Amino acid sequence: MSEENKHRATAAAILPLVGGAANVTSVAHCMTRLRLGLRDRSLVQEEALTALPAVMGVVEDDTYQIVLGPGAVARVTPEFEALVAAERAGAPEGPAAPAAPAGGSDPVTAEELAAQGAALRAERKARNATPFKLFLRRIANIFVPLIPALIGCGIIAGLNGLLVNLGRLPGVTPALAAIASGFMALIAVFVGYNTAKEFGGTPILGGAVASIIVYAKVADVEAFGQHLSPGQGGVLGALAAACLGVYVEKRCRRWVPESVDVLVTPTVTVLVSGLATLFGLMFLAGEVSSWIGDAADWLLAHGGAGAGLLLGGLFLPLVMLGLHQALIPIHTTLIEGAGFTVLLPILAMAGAGQVGAALAIYLRLPRNTSIRTTIKSALWPGSLGVGEPLIYGVSLPLGRPFVTACAGGAFGGAFVGLFNQLGTDVGSTAIGPSGWALFPLLDGNHGLAQTIAVYAAGLLVGYVAGFVATYWFGFTKTMLAELNVAPDAPAPVSPAPVATEERVTEKV
Repeated sequence: MSEENKHRATAAAILPLVGGAANVTSVAHCMTRLRLGLRDRSLVQEEALTALPAVMGVVEDDTYQIVLGPGAVARVTPEFEALVAAERAGAPEGPAAPAAPAGGSDPVTAEELAAQGAALRAERKARNATPFKLFLRRIANIFVPLIPALIGCGIIAGLNGLLVNLGRLPGVTPALAAIASGFMALIAVFVGYNTAKEFGGTPILGGAVASIIVYAKVADVEAFGQHLSPGQGGVLGALAAACLGVYVEKRCRRWVPESVDVLVTPTVTVLVSGLATLFGLMFLAGEVSSWIGDAADWLLAHGGAGAGLLLGGLFLPLVMLGLHQALIPIHTTLIEGAGFTVLLPILAMAGAGQVGAALAIYLRLPRNTSIRTTIKSALWPGSLGVGEPLIYGVSLPLGRPFVTACAGGAFGGAFVGLFNQLGTDVGSTAIGPSGWALFPLLDGNHGLAQTIAVYAAGLLVGYVAGFVATYWFGFTKTMLAELNVAPDAPAPVSPAPVATEERVTEKV
């Protein structure tokens, strides 16, 4: 089967399992996930969906997110959109087929873990639906669409730096530098555009207001006793300026007569927001941006190992609580200021702890072919930074292994943080990738080879620490007795459901 047909087949398999086109209200994707707005989530046949070979897992949030992995999701999404459009246009589609029974030869334990993971996702979604976390989610929605450009430009910048250091292709490196830097020079405009779009304003007006920040002639403007600098305030200034623009625009829409709205509203929005940006927001956001950079440098210079221990160990719990989204504008601000973020490689160690824990679980449960099969299918994506299948399919439903996996991430983070404290900055020129996928984006202050070596050693420490902690402390005797058994060949249909529920509870 060709690649195109494979992705179309994946989209065709997913659509009926999420309730058909009539149940889909929106379609989007990020780095690894197909994000669907659904009218009725009770129509989703989750067991059948997660059983599809291309599906690595599902995450329930403000949208229903199907983990397909990097690369694949960008190819499946347009096929899925085409199928939705065709079905809505009246293309013949049969009713969604019911999910195949999960019995037969499928191991019972894997189904129980999947059900437990789904319950934990639902519980996390309900717990995270607070106004503050919903606000953080909206902020994340502004920056997530920028990630592909950050990655592409970051890799080109790394390639250009390598060529410059080697003295190769001197006629090409200036062009590569321009390609790599162009997006970052105008990132404030894109942030302003997305901000206005997210908060209900006119996107192009948000971009227009934010573009003031990067205009070269702002150097002629004086605010707070000093001349402004082009780009001062960066993405935080653009975010604030566009938010103000949305507020002004909405007020104008309410009071300006319709007959002159097309003339007055855009003019007042850009004028008021632009003046506030020039004579207030740029300076204030510039101070905040400088403080963020100084704080990150101070944190890792004075408490590198300890800071890395906390960041690496607590990152996955932050993800579970939905608080990790507050880090996205911080990463972007650091990249804009220093060229790389020193926080992301430390946080990436959390995924290394999960991989090490999964290997330990694999060895501790030699008879449980169910969990071992899940781990084998999820281990490679986990190594590339796609951790949802391991988290929701293995470690989190089991309980203790999730904690020991976090311990592995803490040790890996402490290792990378220690080198930052000793003067070797390990950073990433973009956000989004993790694990092995972060190698092409690494940058630092002591050359690429040393940066790569420290990051690779940190991953190794995370793997080993997660493995050791899980192998020795991840299971009680009761858990091993319950889990380390070979599932029956045909899954029994008759056992009382109460007993099954008790087994699931004991495992967690």
